[in-house]
Amino acid sequence: MAARTIAIRQSSIIARLSSPKPNSLVPRRAMSGGGDHHGPPKVNIWEDPLSPSKWKEEHFVIASLSGWGLLFYGGFKLFSGGKDKKEEKVGETPNKA
Repeated sequence: MAARTIAIRQSSIIARLSSPKPNSLVPRRAMSGGGDHHGPPKVNIWEDPLSPSKWKEEHFVIASLSGWGLLFYGGFKLFSGGKDKKEEKVGETPNKA
């Protein structure tokens, strides 16, 4: 009895493995774009720092955001003026007039 159930299970497994899959179940990478490159290959920012058109997109974004940040920070420091800091030495009393 046990041998018969084992034989039935083995035959059903073999039938499932040998039957062809329908086309709807075959995995495809149709629109992934991993193999189709259009245009020149992109390079890291440190390999060609003077050609932003060749940089990888994420490197271009990092460089652009860093540049804008430096521009805003520099403008803020320039137009806010230097605040005079009065340095006090330890042990001295401030001058009161």
